[in-house]
Amino acid sequence: MSFNVQEYYEELSGGNVILSYKGSITTDLINNVLDTVETKLQEADEESKIRKKIYNVLVESLQNLYHHIDELPDKYKNEFNSKFGILVVSKEDASYKISVGNFIKSEKIKYLKDKIDKINSLSKEELKDMYKFILNHQKLSAKGGGGLGLVDIARKTGNKLNYMFQNFNNDYYFFNLDILITEAST
Repeated sequence: MSFNVQEYYEELSGGNVILSYKGSITTDLINNVLDTVETKLQEADEESKIRKKIYNVLVESLQNLYHHIDELPDKYKNEFNSKFGILVVSKEDASYKISVGNFIKSEKIKYLKDKIDKINSLSKEELKDMYKFILNHQKLSAKGGGGLGLVDIARKTGNKLNYMFQNFNNDYYFFNLDILITEAST
C-alpha cells in the first residue's frame, strides 16, 4: 500500500494541535505560521524561554521545508502546488512537537538518512563543534543553505531528530521529521 497524504495529515492532526497546515510552503505562509504560533503560545501563557525555542526551531523547520522540497509525484501535481509540505505543531504533555513532511526523491534518502543519523549520534559538545565547523568551512549551497538547519535544531532542542521515510512509489517517498521540544531542554 502506498503512502496517503490525507490519512497521514489526519493522523498528525489528532490531539492537542496548536496549528496544522497542508499545502504550498511560501514565504508568506512562513511569516503567518510564525505569527500565529507566537500569538497562540502567548495566549497560553507559555514561558518566554520555551516560546523562543519553539519559534527558533519552527523557523529552521520551515526554512528546510521551503528550500528542500522536491517536485511532487504526478498523482498530486493537480491537487497541490509544487512546494507542497505538511506542518503540525502540537502540545503533548509538557512537550511541544513540530512535525514537518514533504515528498523526497528516492535517490536523496540515503544522504538525508546518513546526515540525520550522524547528527543523532553526536553528543551536545560534538554538535556544537559540528555547527562551528559548518559555519566556518561550508559554502552556501545552490538552495541557500550550508547544512546548518538540522544541526541547529538538534542543538536547540537537545533531543534526537525522529524521522521516517514512507514509500509512495518507486521514485518518491514521503519524509517526515518530528522534533520534540521539552521544558527540560530549555
